[in-house]
Amino acid sequence: MNLRDLEYVVALAKSGSFSRAAEACAVSQPTLSLQIKKLEDQLGIPLFERNGRTVGLTASGKKILAYAETIVAAATDLRRAATADRDPLLGPLRIGMIPSVAPYVLPLVLPALRTALPDAPLVVIEEPTAALTARLADGDLDGALLATETPGFIEAPVAAEALLAALPSGHPLVDRAEINLDDIDPATILLLDDGHCLRDHALALCSHPDRARKIGGDVRAASLETLLNLVQAGYGVTVVPELALAGRPPPAGVQIRPIAGAPVRDLRLVYRRNAPRRAALDLLAGVLQREIGATPRVVFPA
Repeated sequence: MNLRDLEYVVALAKSGSFSRAAEACAVSQPTLSLQIKKLEDQLGIPLFERNGRTVGLTASGKKILAYAETIVAAATDLRRAATADRDPLLGPLRIGMIPSVAPYVLPLVLPALRTALPDAPLVVIEEPTAALTARLADGDLDGALLATETPGFIEAPVAAEALLAALPSGHPLVDRAEINLDDIDPATILLLDDGHCLRDHALALCSHPDRARKIGGDVRAASLETLLNLVQAGYGVTVVPELALAGRPPPAGVQIRPIAGAPVRDLRLVYRRNAPRRAALDLLAGVLQREIGATPRVVFPA
């Protein structure tokens, strides 16, 4: 048994395909298949069930996978720790960002990051929170900019941004100084798809669980821009984080108002406790705090 064999097991379990796993591991499919078969023979148990083109873990395979993932992640950390000891500020920094943050924060911080971390270019992976947390645990990311608490990881506070209501200009509540979401027909509140933390934040703003169950109707958007376009077209209202409006007016036909209770969401840079690039991550957190903190806030009409 060697580390490479365990990497093959992890890749095959994730992809469910010998061809995709072989591509991810940069080996031929016969090589990967042969090495996994040898490992199964060595362990004396089948790890995968092969049913034509589909591949799934056996019950024993699921147990072995947990060990394999831990070992592969530790080996990745070991390699990165060695590199970091040579120069923790050298080499690409792999950072995850949730979709309701990345398009708006990156333009604000990239110029400053080129100065602060000239030899550690940012490699950004944009995915929902659960996927980024899994990548962090696997050692596939150095850190992630998230908007939810993440137990088991180090969390560096970055910024607090207001959650605001976006309404079509003709909405009957648009003349109010602030919006209470309980005054809005729940079927007209537009949300992101399942898995996006902004969806969870919006649902949490509704005080009654019966209303929360009715929210959104059949609309499930993949991006905040889609939601704003739907609001612009008069299909409903939505909740938008303040940084999504940084440096730009809302789309024509969309009115932005504060929400009753002034809800906020906290952005934080999250990383593993044994993160080998800690020095670079600390610098990154400082740049994020400074640049986001200097961003002009939304001004509402008097």
